[in-house]
Amino acid sequence: MDMDSENTIVIDDRRCSFQQGETILQVAQRNGIHIPTLCHLKGASPTGACRICLVEVEKARNLVASCAAPAVNDMIVKTGTPRIVKVRNMNIEFLLASGHHNCFAQDMDPDSWTDFQLRAMETKGHEDLCPAYGDCRLQELAVKYQIKTGRFMPVDTSFPIEDVNPFIVRDFSRCILCGRCVQACNEIQVNNAISLGYRGSSSKIVTKGDMPLKDSDCVFCGECVQVCPVGALITKHEFRSECSKVETEDAKKIRTTCSYCGVGCQIYLHVIDDTVVKVTGVDDVPPNYGSLCVKGRFGFDFIHHQERLTTPMIRKNGELKDASWDEALDIVAEKMKQIKKESGPDSIGVLTSARISNEENYLAQKFTRAVIGTNNVDHCARL
Repeated sequence: MDMDSENTIVIDDRRCSFQQGETILQVAQRNGIHIPTLCHLKGASPTGACRICLVEVEKARNLVASCAAPAVNDMIVKTGTPRIVKVRNMNIEFLLASGHHNCFAQDMDPDSWTDFQLRAMETKGHEDLCPAYGDCRLQELAVKYQIKTGRFMPVDTSFPIEDVNPFIVRDFSRCILCGRCVQACNEIQVNNAISLGYRGSSSKIVTKGDMPLKDSDCVFCGECVQVCPVGALITKHEFRSECSKVETEDAKKIRTTCSYCGVGCQIYLHVIDDTVVKVTGVDDVPPNYGSLCVKGRFGFDFIHHQERLTTPMIRKNGELKDASWDEALDIVAEKMKQIKKESGPDSIGVLTSARISNEENYLAQKFTRAVIGTNNVDHCARL
């Protein structure tokens, strides 16, 4: 939009254009102005739950959550005044004290720190370092704003860790109730498996009937895990310390295409020592824009399975032997030529697969009709 348009606001002395319906946060992000966020999730309805993205708006009595406040023409906004920083710091302190976020508990006095650490370690699964350490948005904000945690005593939770399903661990003691997982489930994936439940200190993220995920409507797409800003939702691999987020800081991220179907979802393989330890979606890239299904996100163990075939095999003298791709393809080509010559093209049939791309299926049918000379081409979903 042209800068002379009537729809402009001033953010930190910079005049920025905006489109009708945009929030202050969206305008700031588009113009390279940083406003910290915690609960905000792109593509979902704003909630303003964490109160980290607060800004000052001229003539407004209170601070405003920039993720939820619409931009208004000629609005004047400040993003980093002392008043904002003071309230933001307080909110981060409250969040750090809302559970077992013991990565900063060393700022407490020695007796309180020891007591808190001992209480935290009583919870099964808290014996080791938090799997989100080093990749935690709350921790990142605490470091940036130099938060001290001695003012508020961390609270305990009565909800045990839930790990009774094959894929996801729910650690309610580290949940900050930001609501990102609920938005991801209900608005991004539209599975409607979880919601905010109960009230006050008993508030938690619940399924229908507050059942474990394995007994709920959850399809284990893992979208909630990918958007969780803390260590409240982690994969079983991370929980078992097979693939902690600390370790994956040095992992090599390799972008590739998911092989489970023909949609073509873009994924990152997180690789350590030539071993895939984790899979995440590639944000802001079609067709999946970061979202994955249960197979794409969690079904990678087969890659390193000891029984997996890694090279072509040719039967020689009644036994299967390893061979090169060139050798295997040459044999297949010669056999097909021989069959076509002796029995005709219609004696050959081709089955394509749902696990390859549309382009590859097109090439398969083109090869069948144009090269072999038959219309015996079909689709097999089980391949």
